[in-house]
Amino acid sequence: MRYDLAVIGSGGGAFAAAIAARNKGRTVVMIERTTVGGTCVNTGCVPSKALLAAAEARHVSLDGRFDGISVSPFGVDLPRLIDAKRDLVDSLRAEKYTDLAAEYGWDIIEGTAAFAIDENSDPVLRVDLAAGDAHTVVAEHYLIATGSSPWAPPIDGLAEAGYLTSATAMELDALPASMIVVGGNAIGLEQAQLWSRLGVQVTVVEALDRLAPFEEPEVSATIAEVFTREGIGVVDDATVTRVDRDDTGYRVTLTGTDGQPAELRAGQLLVATGRLPVTAGLNLDAVGVRTGQRDEVVVDEHLRTDNPRIWAAGDVTGHPQFVYVAGAHGTLVADNAFDHAARTLDYHHLPRVTFTSPAIASAGLTDAQAVEQGHVCECRVLPLEYVPRALVNRDTVGLIKLVADRDTGRLLGAHVVAEGAGEVIATAVYALANDMTVQQMADLWCPYLTMAEGIKLAAQTFTRDVSKLSCCAS
Repeated sequence: MRYDLAVIGSGGGAFAAAIAARNKGRTVVMIERTTVGGTCVNTGCVPSKALLAAAEARHVSLDGRFDGISVSPFGVDLPRLIDAKRDLVDSLRAEKYTDLAAEYGWDIIEGTAAFAIDENSDPVLRVDLAAGDAHTVVAEHYLIATGSSPWAPPIDGLAEAGYLTSATAMELDALPASMIVVGGNAIGLEQAQLWSRLGVQVTVVEALDRLAPFEEPEVSATIAEVFTREGIGVVDDATVTRVDRDDTGYRVTLTGTDGQPAELRAGQLLVATGRLPVTAGLNLDAVGVRTGQRDEVVVDEHLRTDNPRIWAAGDVTGHPQFVYVAGAHGTLVADNAFDHAARTLDYHHLPRVTFTSPAIASAGLTDAQAVEQGHVCECRVLPLEYVPRALVNRDTVGLIKLVADRDTGRLLGAHVVAEGAGEVIATAVYALANDMTVQQMADLWCPYLTMAEGIKLAAQTFTRDVSKLSCCAS
């Protein structure tokens, strides 16, 4: 059978494309070599945030922020916690993926796909089926949506010693006494705080000079303060040069900027140094599809490869690795492939969230990025001690930073460290998308005693002294 669209992969981008194509009356087949659903539901967003929420509940029982409330520390039954996480993943995988495929009516083939050229020099897919046979898939258009997988740097002894990734760590059946987390960006920060709050002694190692190195310096300083307060060790400006393992655990050798070696020991080692696109084994050269320096599929602004019948979406393209980007990509590919829509995406107001507690959320440009792009910037940083919701919550560690163009007053970027920062940043996303000025943001209605009110208050500081802001913003 010849299909209109053949999709390799079954994550967010793959499903968005398949649904959009089916809504256009097109036939679809999907090839998946492992588990349907991709990274987000199986090993990424859903399970990690479920465990982070559980760890947060235990942490709140210990932090004593509210006078008059006394709670005994929650115990941790890790096998039950992991089983509950698996049940949630299984439920959402069925509800949001496999059941949807059946509802929309497309085929899912279990197997490993690779491109080939038929006798007419057209692209086809050779699929090695899980059952052991082989199958050929022919389609009008093909979509590569194979996602990304954890990457570890070439460290002496690491492969021999073995290590956890963010995915395999969430399958542990016992809490280790201690853990070293290599990587101080989003995934490393989340995993470090997760395991620390479950009772593990955690140390984070970051090669650059601060945690969250791609966020604003004020954000990095705040999350470092939080980690220190919670007893999470931080070693930055240090490179892991060797890993050894014996019956007592891991021995990690570090080299700092002074060139002197140091050593850390722990029961477990988790490597969270980023993810790379999954393109190995697809035989892309055979159909004229190029890959870049990080193995990403090279696409144009319409997400088309050099082969006009082959497209790519999501992490595999090298674009920002978020499931909502993959979903937008999938729908765009269906429109461009079947409707010749020539659609593109605007990423300038794309938000990102790191689900630590407090959370980190950003959209738009940092101060440094704005300067690089030629803006004369004006920035304001509002500590959470000036946000009424934070005062009520008895939790004022955090900030809101706005970056604006000095000449026009237009908002260029927003950066938040706060509980619920992911919800707060949505206000800035809309402001960025509509080219609003900070004055317009300051004049908008915003409900009192919400964290989102902090964005309005931060905007007001461009024209008012922060110490003179009213408790009830006006």
